[in-house]
Amino acid sequence: MSYLYLAIAIVAEVIATTALKATNSFTRLGPSVVVVVGYVAAFYFLSLCLRTMSVGIVYAIWSAVGILLVTLLAWLIYGQRLDLPAAIGMLLIVAGVATIQLFSKTMAAHDAPPPPAAPASSDKDAAQNPNQ
Repeated sequence: MSYLYLAIAIVAEVIATTALKATNSFTRLGPSVVVVVGYVAAFYFLSLCLRTMSVGIVYAIWSAVGILLVTLLAWLIYGQRLDLPAAIGMLLIVAGVATIQLFSKTMAAHDAPPPPAAPASSDKDAAQNPNQ
């Protein structure tokens, strides 16, 4: 379910970011509403997937997929094209995320070992050391 939440978060963020240009510095109501609703939805669903996934991994996926989708939509909607260095840079980002997904042993939040327990103090210890 976490990957579904992440996918929804990414799509919402991509829609909001793509609509940001159309707001004309938030002077146009329709696109401005799309931006605000999109970012609220994006961060809500991002918070849901962070319940069970590592924040670093989530952010890597969020960033890479978001960059690719926003770039694609900017090309389709606004006619913005990439030069070769920009395209190579994006491919390197995608390669980095693929490497993390395929080879990293980074634990999800729910797989992390619990922190060590604090030693229990007894009433006898408290009586001997009243300053503690």
